[in-house]
Amino acid sequence: MTPAIWWFSSLACVALALVPAGAHLAELPHKFRLPAHDYLVVQQLYAGWSLFGAVVAGALLSTAVLTVLERREPRLLTAALLAFLCILGTQIVFWVFTQPANRATRNWTVLPENWVQLRNHWEYSHAASAVLNLIALFALLYAAVSQEARLFH
Repeated sequence: MTPAIWWFSSLACVALALVPAGAHLAELPHKFRLPAHDYLVVQQLYAGWSLFGAVVAGALLSTAVLTVLERREPRLLTAALLAFLCILGTQIVFWVFTQPANRATRNWTVLPENWVQLRNHWEYSHAASAVLNLIALFALLYAAVSQEARLFH
């Protein structure tokens, strides 16, 4: 496959991965004001969002391939590598903070005694992931725009 296809795939997957992360970030200040019961109810809105994991896997794979393909083009390599490391960072954040909170709350169907701490980990981990996704997207967009003639011809 040509580099252009991998650039397109990376841009598409990273942009789509930003959608749920950005939604979480936008909701964060409002959700912190919710009492326990209301917070639990609101968390049920995310049932099925785990399907976005496929998009994240696509972003991880496509940016990794892009990093290898562009290893001889320093500016493109830097952008691809930055995007890959940011997407990898979202996974580290997820497995260290988000998933343990999901497990402890049985996917937010129960609130244990330390639910506030778990909520903080869950909410801030999604905020961190949104920022990392945004950096990844900007890195790819910058490279694509600055190298348009080479990438898409």
